[in-house]
Amino acid sequence: MCFSLALLGRGIGESFTVFLLPISTTFGWARADVISIYALASLSMGLSSPFVSLAAFADTLWQLQICMGFATGLGIACLGNIPSSLLLGRWFGNRLPTAMAVVYSATGVGILTLVPLSQVLIDRFGWRNSYHLLGGIVLALLIPLILLPWRRIALDPGPASRMPAPAKVAEIATTTLNDIEWTLLAAMRHHAFWALFSTFFFTAIGVYTIGAQVVAYLIEAGFPPLQAATAWGFSGVVLVIGMLTVSWLDTLIGRRRAILFSYGLTTIGIVCLWLLNRYPNLWLLGGFLICFGSTIGSRGPLITAAAINIFHGKRVGTIFGTISIGSGVGSALGAQVGGYIHDWSHSYDLVIAFALVNVLLGMIPFLTVRALRE
Repeated sequence: MCFSLALLGRGIGESFTVFLLPISTTFGWARADVISIYALASLSMGLSSPFVSLAAFADTLWQLQICMGFATGLGIACLGNIPSSLLLGRWFGNRLPTAMAVVYSATGVGILTLVPLSQVLIDRFGWRNSYHLLGGIVLALLIPLILLPWRRIALDPGPASRMPAPAKVAEIATTTLNDIEWTLLAAMRHHAFWALFSTFFFTAIGVYTIGAQVVAYLIEAGFPPLQAATAWGFSGVVLVIGMLTVSWLDTLIGRRRAILFSYGLTTIGIVCLWLLNRYPNLWLLGGFLICFGSTIGSRGPLITAAAINIFHGKRVGTIFGTISIGSGVGSALGAQVGGYIHDWSHSYDLVIAFALVNVLLGMIPFLTVRALRE
């Protein structure tokens, strides 16, 4: 269930990358103006994805910002990783990183299916009618979701609550902060909170600076629109593999080393993307998709598990949700600033450099903060 909801939410959100150029061409808007829609979606992430079809009636920028920015962002958040992590934490206990890796990989499956599908719909029906169709699909899927036994799900504490006492003690003992009754204010006074916040913030800036414009970048580098959209959609395949691989490395070499390894691959992928504009070929495209695409969110399950382990207790949902604000703000800032940089420089070089610097900044807490190194 969590996987399906995440697939729908993230797939609809990431499909905007193929709408970027058609909308910009239709209205003659600057890249930064159009990307503000995507940035607002990243910032707001929550309840209203069914209103995606209203975007088809939009004629002004503010209408698209509300329909595809604010409303879709709200929908994605309620279908996303925070509610999934709290629900799965009750069922999988110390296997939470693996369970979360499967849910996070839904982003990849959503990109794989909905990004190329959106490009096909645009080519055949135009971007307005494509939003009608996507909105209709979302509304239709809302019916079985409403019919789920939500009261029963909410009352069931899950198998993790029935773990034998020794296993629970062993699990909690892995943290050095297990004697604290965490509240949001107490967590915000601890350096681990802001370390995790900054990791989410800077990494999201780096990833979404590129992600929001990647299809447009590939088209301008010489790839046909459908091939560009399909290539970015293929990153969904490698993202699933990357999620599971990094989670497996967590058990093999430790959480910190696995996370640093994923940052190394992301850096290599960004370099491949920069070279692609100068030497457009399938080898560099493949290198970008494998290294960057496989690690877009591969750190997410491990960072989520780290946050839950450190700030365990009744308020962990509120604490983790607040930490995740860093990801939403970073995503919005990265997409928006990336658009401004492109409009100002008329080049992707500074866009890619800006993304790379922020990815490296996101890695620093795992090199310097003791709570994240243990």
